[in-house]
Amino acid sequence: MMVMFSGFQEDIQILKINGRKIPAVSMYCGDQTIFLCEKLVSNLTIKWLFFFFLYRQLLSFYTLSQNASVSAVDNNPALHPLWVRCDMSDPAGTTWLGAETVCVGSKVTGVKLYSVTCKGSTVDKKSLITLEQLKQEHKKKHHPSSMGVKGSATFNLFGSTIVENTAIESKSSVTVDFKWSHVESIFEIPPLSSTATLNIKVASGEMRSPMFEMYRELEFLQTLADGLRTGETEWMEPLENTSAVNLTKAYLEELQNTAKTLQDQATKTAERTKLKSETDAPIFNTFLERGDLDFVEQLWVRMRKSVTSYQDIGDCLKLVTEALRYGDIKPWIHRDSSSSLSKLILQSYHQQIDHVSLTGVTPVNMLLEMGLDKMRKDYINYLIGEELTTLNHLCYYLSTEVDLQEQVVRLRKLHHLLEIILTCRTFLALPYDKLFLLTQSCLQHYKTSPYDEEREFKLQIKPALISSFYQKEHPVLWGVEVSSGNGPREVRTALQLSDRPLVDHVIFETDYSDETVNGDSDDPAFFSTMVCCSLVNFA
Repeated sequence: MMVMFSGFQEDIQILKINGRKIPAVSMYCGDQTIFLCEKLVSNLTIKWLFFFFLYRQLLSFYTLSQNASVSAVDNNPALHPLWVRCDMSDPAGTTWLGAETVCVGSKVTGVKLYSVTCKGSTVDKKSLITLEQLKQEHKKKHHPSSMGVKGSATFNLFGSTIVENTAIESKSSVTVDFKWSHVESIFEIPPLSSTATLNIKVASGEMRSPMFEMYRELEFLQTLADGLRTGETEWMEPLENTSAVNLTKAYLEELQNTAKTLQDQATKTAERTKLKSETDAPIFNTFLERGDLDFVEQLWVRMRKSVTSYQDIGDCLKLVTEALRYGDIKPWIHRDSSSSLSKLILQSYHQQIDHVSLTGVTPVNMLLEMGLDKMRKDYINYLIGEELTTLNHLCYYLSTEVDLQEQVVRLRKLHHLLEIILTCRTFLALPYDKLFLLTQSCLQHYKTSPYDEEREFKLQIKPALISSFYQKEHPVLWGVEVSSGNGPREVRTALQLSDRPLVDHVIFETDYSDETVNGDSDDPAFFSTMVCCSLVNFA
């Protein structure tokens, strides 16, 4: 929403947005709606000094409009906070000015005024304001009888990294936010008594993920589902040199030539499949590979690695149904298998097989069912085996009562859950109790929410569990806040030190050389952001 301010409509605009979108402002506004005032791009030639004067006038108007004893209208409703974008052209280097109402019940009793000032990045920690200077700054403004001091810090635990001067980009990230009291110095390491919250965002399909092989399997499944929905299919490159039909023929011949019992046959072929996959993907195998793949699941494994057309699918399933009809094979399947092919196999035990017309989309539907059945069992095997949940909590994800497209959506959610859990287990070595809580949180979220890889899952942990990851690292954000007063009359003076600017509308100068930028210095550069607050009480 954009509002033109009367009298200055050619010069400024006021937007209505969520305060969370502005890092330097969000520490005070959180998720609440704010008014954002800024200079119109079309008027960049007008002096910023004029706008700085104008902006202070706007804040004065805002304050007066909320004062019932001055305003012409009684009982004005409290306005959203107003934040004004500045360009550091004043001596203090101001980047934001803000105002928000102070209320007791529904009555506006005052206004808090904020100023945000910034400095360019520096590696010289001696040039930063000290904790004692920050306290004195607060005392000078507010003359408090007592003050509280709180610290905060954010560390990157997992995400994009640099290996041999090469940046490895990642859409996944795990950060940890610390909060603690009784700060003693700038940049102090968060004590073990801090509260710590993990922020976990994991993107599927990264090669270093222990779920990468499973992801490729899921992608083939999604290809089938997309083809059914749109009528167009972009086939993946086959992982096998042998054609799908020849792989299926060889598998059927292997079963026909096996003279052992059904269970021995299953054990032998399962072990062979396991040995092959161990060679292909040892990390994946460690967590999710099963040694009890039945006939349908092993057929799926072969077909998903080799199928390149609808014709391939139809030809392979035709070979299988004919072998079943003539009694050439008596394969075993899991008791709870639900695919159409599994039902035909059960019928073959009694020499009564329904006729199946392998035309149109029927073969694709059958193969999709096979994949869904197999992958659901893979996920159940891990989650139940690790005692991270129970079947009752998985009913939503395992239901076959919904259509195939919805089943694929729910399987993707389950896959994303496993990506999150295994990332935290593999790279952060989180203990069972924390993985259990995280699993429950993800399961509950995805029952009612759409699939979203941008979603950040939160998990509170004890700092001692991850101390080896952060105590020798530099924070990406470190802050300290001096406060006094209580409730709505609390006032704060805060310092934030960050590895990147908390404002994006100005260009910052730096005081370090190119050598430091390239990482030849052990001391990282930090941008400084200071927020000061004053309280205007209405009579």
